[in-house]
Amino acid sequence: MGLLAVQGGLQLAHAQAIFTCVDGKGRRITSDRPIPECLDREQRELNPSGTVKRQIPPSQTAEERAAEEVRQRLAAEDQARIAEEKRRDRALLARYPNRASHDSERGEALKQVDEVVQLAQRRIEDLKAQRKAIDTEFEFYRHDPAKAPLALRMRQQDNLAAEQAQLRFIEEQGQEKKRINQRFDRELQRLNQLWSGAR
Repeated sequence: MGLLAVQGGLQLAHAQAIFTCVDGKGRRITSDRPIPECLDREQRELNPSGTVKRQIPPSQTAEERAAEEVRQRLAAEDQARIAEEKRRDRALLARYPNRASHDSERGEALKQVDEVVQLAQRRIEDLKAQRKAIDTEFEFYRHDPAKAPLALRMRQQDNLAAEQAQLRFIEEQGQEKKRINQRFDRELQRLNQLWSGAR
């Protein structure tokens, strides 16, 4: 008996819900459940006393739902980007607590490039010394270079090619130094903002 009373009370409570709206033709419609004719507009759910219990926004069309999903995705991407920037800023500050630490690391990075350039320059000097020996051997064939042995001519070509490769490498290292400085300049610009904010 008690269970039937509870079920009856629930049905009565549901029946007491009143939904109302004005449809697309200007007619006021009232029902005991959400009104299908007003899915594209706002509906109001009323208490038995006639006061507004809640307002039900219009159901979204497929295009509106798609647009809302795009807005939410863009907002999520924006939040992720901001979080990533904050993470990078924290890492940057932890790595470079002051200007001296940043300058020191820039100097170290440039020094490493200078060291490999010096090795390449020493290699060029060695190649030039080898070429002098090759040129001395070619002296025997200066009246008729075509008679020079193939092995000697190959050594000369290899020597010249190796020197060109070292010169290209040195030029690339010049570009690498430029990239290093640009990266440290960008970091320094951001660090100056972070340091001043931390102060």
